[in-house]
Amino acid sequence: MINKEIKEIINKAVKDLYRDIEIPDFVVEWPQDKDFGDYASNVAMVLAGKLNKDPMEIAEEIKNILRQAQDDKQQIQDNNNVMVSLSNHQDDINKSLFSEMTVEKPGFINFKISDQILRKNLCKILKRKCKFGSSEIGKDKTVVIDYSAPNIAKPMHIGHLRSTIIGQSLYNIYKFLGYKVIGDNHLGDWGTQFGKLIYAYKNWGNKKEINKNPIKEMTKLYIRFHKEAEKDKDLEEAARKETKRLQDKDIENLKIWKFLVKESLKDFKKIYKVLNIKFDYTLGESFYDDMLENVVKEGFDKKIAIKSEGAVIINLDEYNLAPLLIRKSDDAYLYATTDLAAIKYRKEKFKPDKILYVIANEQEFYLQQLFASARLFGLSKNIKIEHIKFGMVLGKTGKKFSTRKGETVELNDLLNKAIKLSQKTVEEKNPKLSKKEKKKIAKIVGLGAIKYNDLSQNRMTDVSFNWDKMLSFEGNSAPYLQYTYARINSLNEKYKKTHKLNRINILNKPDFGLLVDKTEKDIMRQLIKFPEAVENAARENSPHFIALYIYELASLYNNFYNSAPILKSEKNIAKARIYLSKSVAIIIKNGLNLLGIDTLKKM
Repeated sequence: MINKEIKEIINKAVKDLYRDIEIPDFVVEWPQDKDFGDYASNVAMVLAGKLNKDPMEIAEEIKNILRQAQDDKQQIQDNNNVMVSLSNHQDDINKSLFSEMTVEKPGFINFKISDQILRKNLCKILKRKCKFGSSEIGKDKTVVIDYSAPNIAKPMHIGHLRSTIIGQSLYNIYKFLGYKVIGDNHLGDWGTQFGKLIYAYKNWGNKKEINKNPIKEMTKLYIRFHKEAEKDKDLEEAARKETKRLQDKDIENLKIWKFLVKESLKDFKKIYKVLNIKFDYTLGESFYDDMLENVVKEGFDKKIAIKSEGAVIINLDEYNLAPLLIRKSDDAYLYATTDLAAIKYRKEKFKPDKILYVIANEQEFYLQQLFASARLFGLSKNIKIEHIKFGMVLGKTGKKFSTRKGETVELNDLLNKAIKLSQKTVEEKNPKLSKKEKKKIAKIVGLGAIKYNDLSQNRMTDVSFNWDKMLSFEGNSAPYLQYTYARINSLNEKYKKTHKLNRINILNKPDFGLLVDKTEKDIMRQLIKFPEAVENAARENSPHFIALYIYELASLYNNFYNSAPILKSEKNIAKARIYLSKSVAIIIKNGLNLLGIDTLKKM
């Protein structure tokens, strides 16, 4: 990647200039003001304290040695390609990487990438296609991603959306970067809610209605339980007893539970199929049930767990956290016990370098307790365990939806609404399409709109639904990006038809030296940064870096499309512009695929 090349070159130049100085970490990043260049480095400012010099002076010294190296190389090439040995930093810089270097206050060094490198990058995109932007930085590394995790006996609702699509996107991104990725759907199929469901099933359930529509009827019973419990406080205790019976493998309770799990999985799989969500494992909380006693025993053996008023806790005073309860006074286990068992299992089974928990902000405190406990158990040694937090999906009132009050929007209903609304838009924009084509386009556009509405935003923010904005073919939306891709495909088809080309030599025929317009250069400068956008998304575990990148690329391209003739250009210029367009299409498709969004050749 270009930013890494620049950093290596700067490192070597600094070592030559200031031989006895230990170089502190510095950044090479995209400047906010693109007029300054393609990249900027703060190296002079981080060196200023060590050298006791003005950062502007240091920046000029570094810039001059870099420029001299580049000038020396050019002179060598001009002198009949006579080979001369140069210093290490000169060998690297002399690839004509930069066309310009400038210094700006308070000490930034700015770099503009040369046209030669931009043209080479176009050839690389056209050659690597769907692999462009991928890398092997994750080679021999494993990451486990815990995402989606709906609760059994309840329909998936709008609150499950973010974990599901953020988790899948991170899965795609890490895999693209060469990691071995393991996606685990940690189903909520055990615990206190089953005591409530089983109690409600036994006391108020109509078996005929339940068999006809299991999840709908059990949701009604769950809501009824909470309403009744507000009037009768003894119901909570009754539910706890049912939970304990289930954990003790009571035959009747186990039979009810298995029925609920089976029916729930049927519903979940339908939604995952629509959203194109895939998991390597679906290991619910029940999978770890036989391991829970050993978790508590190990806690006592390691003098981590202690008894407190009949219960078992892990004292977390050294982390300034409240104790974590891992067994109740009635000997029932908790989510925390299960989660510790899951970390232990994942560590031993998958040998991961990272475990990512894609879970809402609300669980932050609990996960701090869990991760601190894992450290005490020695489970996080050589493993980076992270909470990938995200904000809520809010209702019309700006408040969180509540399942127990029956206010939530079911995810299936939301997806159907998106498809229905997008079908209306497709009808208006292209009524000549066949019914089958309209249906296919509506599904891809509708689902893409929902995913992009989430993934284009910083995951830490709350998300609300604005259907008009989400389904707009203008502005920062999935339909806008999908339409840009379809536009380029249509343009390419017209070009091939006009020139009657059956096969085009990608690498040799286009003369990218003919791309001299500012709009063309702007696109080329954006294209070269795609691999960095992907790595940024992985480093920050935030897919929105990719979404923002491809939106800016599409905006630059549409500006070019609207201002410069393409098919009507001179023959060689038209060819170069077509291949520039194809490069843009490749990157838009790659980026959207990483977000889990499909593209269309025709809209």
